[in-house]
Amino acid sequence: MNSLCTDIGYVCLNKRGEQLCGDRVEIVEQGDNATVVVLADGLGSGVKANILSTLTAKIISTMMANDMTIEDCVSTIAATLPVCDVRKVAYSTFTIIRIAGSNLEAELIQYDNPHIIFLRDGKHVDYPEICEMIDGKAIYKTKLKLREGDAFIAMSDGAIHAGVGQSLNFGWQREQIMEFMETVYDPAFTAKTLSAMLVNECSRLYGGEPGDDTSACTVKIRRREPMNLMIGPPSTKDQDIKMMNLFFAKQGEKIICGGTTATIASRYLHRELKPTLDYPDPEIPPISQLDGVDLVTEGVVTISRVLKYAEDFLNGTDLSASWSTRRDGASLIARELFEKATDINFFVGRAINPAHQNPDLPITFGIKIQLIENLAKCLEKMGKQIKVSYF
Repeated sequence: MNSLCTDIGYVCLNKRGEQLCGDRVEIVEQGDNATVVVLADGLGSGVKANILSTLTAKIISTMMANDMTIEDCVSTIAATLPVCDVRKVAYSTFTIIRIAGSNLEAELIQYDNPHIIFLRDGKHVDYPEICEMIDGKAIYKTKLKLREGDAFIAMSDGAIHAGVGQSLNFGWQREQIMEFMETVYDPAFTAKTLSAMLVNECSRLYGGEPGDDTSACTVKIRRREPMNLMIGPPSTKDQDIKMMNLFFAKQGEKIICGGTTATIASRYLHRELKPTLDYPDPEIPPISQLDGVDLVTEGVVTISRVLKYAEDFLNGTDLSASWSTRRDGASLIARELFEKATDINFFVGRAINPAHQNPDLPITFGIKIQLIENLAKCLEKMGKQIKVSYF
């Protein structure tokens, strides 16, 4: 497995009063060795802009992923999108980031969006651009060799318009955005976090009422971080050793959820399981400690909360999520899975806990199997590589 991977995270903010965002981000895998990311900004706002940007992003990402040329993409968009009655133009602006060659090369293609900010070691770096005219449109192309930690920040023009006529006379210029991102940058931040920090600052400059759809999409090259989570004992006791052997043989940090599962691991490791009585969140059972395991928590109630955090993380734009600083078991798992891990292996025991069938319990999906399956889907949407094994 290649030691580097592409971490992609984006955040979109609707123009005030609009139910739909006029910006669209599409991510498509191109074979086994390349990823195409498209940020499209539809003309205007609301439903029309949403349709324009969605069509543009879908067309470009699909065509690029099928090895079509940018010339073909632009021609197809010009022929497909409707013409605006007022401005007499038929387009959505777009930014394309293609990462290929085992994450060692990036291709940037930009049309009329604010130009991508490239960070290396947390500092902005200028990059060469070649301008080509395609169907009367100025398309800027760039190719770059990459290394670990490099980050590309693409944005719609709502970012550079932030604060116009309010806190800033002429908006938030690209140079100022560069300075802001350099100031807040931390190597530990994920792509999603960097995008959220930029969009949150735009929202602040807009006074909480965005005058335009505002989006940021970050693509970061980072080292793979495997993570292993085990929940629930296997369906039969004779599988205990097999499950433990496979779990502890895996590379990466180890998380165990559930008291019975932790007890089996304690016996397997011949080490004492030490419960704690700390309740940072009164609704989440306390964690335990076991040498050889990075985190031990309660099972279904904790994972149910993690699932809620995952759904909120995918839908929300607020960086100040409660799990980002809390010390309860669910928050600790959320930080490990959402922020740190790139490849997650779930080891799920099929034994039924009778308590989980109680309809009075505040558990969203009833049993751990459903919880894990839904959590796995959320994590895949975050760009994680997921493998679920049942015992």
